[in-house]
Amino acid sequence: MGAYASLSRLPPPRLGTIDVAEWVARTAKLETRVPVTVRGGPAATLEADGDQLDQLLINLVRNAAEAALEVGGAVEITWTAVAGAIEIRVEDDGPGIADTENLFVPFFTTKPAGTGIGLVLCRQIAEAHGGSVQLEPVRPTRAGQAAQGCVARVRLPAA
Repeated sequence: MGAYASLSRLPPPRLGTIDVAEWVARTAKLETRVPVTVRGGPAATLEADGDQLDQLLINLVRNAAEAALEVGGAVEITWTAVAGAIEIRVEDDGPGIADTENLFVPFFTTKPAGTGIGLVLCRQIAEAHGGSVQLEPVRPTRAGQAAQGCVARVRLPAA
């Protein structure tokens, strides 16, 4: 309950200029269990709360790494500029996600020791910055085959 209570008290973002390349590179280095490749993107900045964006990206990279660990895979981070926004992609080559419907429901988790708070917090942070978070399979399920990989897309207004 303490984790959920902290969600309801997320402070408004304290805006500052964030260099996307520096932010992504710094955050990617924190994950040491699997290879995390930063493929990068165009030079870009965001007007955002650095601490909150750190938490958002750390959660997404941690989730991707845990999925990649299941199959001995890796994680890749890229970004693009799209219609006045920056889209950051965190992609893993893990086993994939079968059902995205409940991923942002508080306390819903597919992990034995999960709290079901991480993705909810990510979405709350993104929305507080005028953005969004989506998760989807990299290669959708086909008849008789499981989905493979997952991509988290974070879209935030460009500075």
